[in-house]
Amino acid sequence: MKQIIILLLVVIVGIMGYNMYKKHQRFSPPNYSYTVPESIDANHPNKALFLDYHEAVSALDGYIITQWSTNDIDVRNPKKDNEETLAAVAGYRKKLANVSYFESQLTASEIKKPRKIQLNADAERKVIVAEMFHANPSANNLRLGERSALVYEIQGLLIQKGNSITQDGLFRTETFNALKDFEEKNGLFPDGRLDALTLSALLK
Repeated sequence: MKQIIILLLVVIVGIMGYNMYKKHQRFSPPNYSYTVPESIDANHPNKALFLDYHEAVSALDGYIITQWSTNDIDVRNPKKDNEETLAAVAGYRKKLANVSYFESQLTASEIKKPRKIQLNADAERKVIVAEMFHANPSANNLRLGERSALVYEIQGLLIQKGNSITQDGLFRTETFNALKDFEEKNGLFPDGRLDALTLSALLK
């Protein structure tokens, strides 16, 4: 008699334990928590994006638990293909895609800004000369008697090309002739006036 009672107690305890296990399983699907990749930088500068990502992960985990406990559907590994299951899986995929999108934003390599080319002083000066001319080409084609910073720079360029002229910023006859001679030697229209083609050749 005593043995029967012990056996019944063991059976009852076993049934209670099994029911508790099933209840736990119902509300706690195995390994439901989404694993955040190690590549996600917790110190990412875009804090709002980082917060949105974790909200998306929480929504994904919550959806998995809800479908498991309420509808007995494991959306990650469905065992049925009925309409309800297919709809639940589609919802899961949307939430997973949302998480994946945020991950792509948070793990993408930092967009490299175009590296500013460091120019030497001479090259930088040439860039400035070009900007001076192109600010008003028609007014900057140089005329006899004109005095300006642009004339001074053009004289410097002509000197670099081998001309022996005075660099004083005054566009006199010797500068005119030097410019005209330069144009002739470079296959340009030899009018002794500065235009875009002549300036381009001088700056080379």
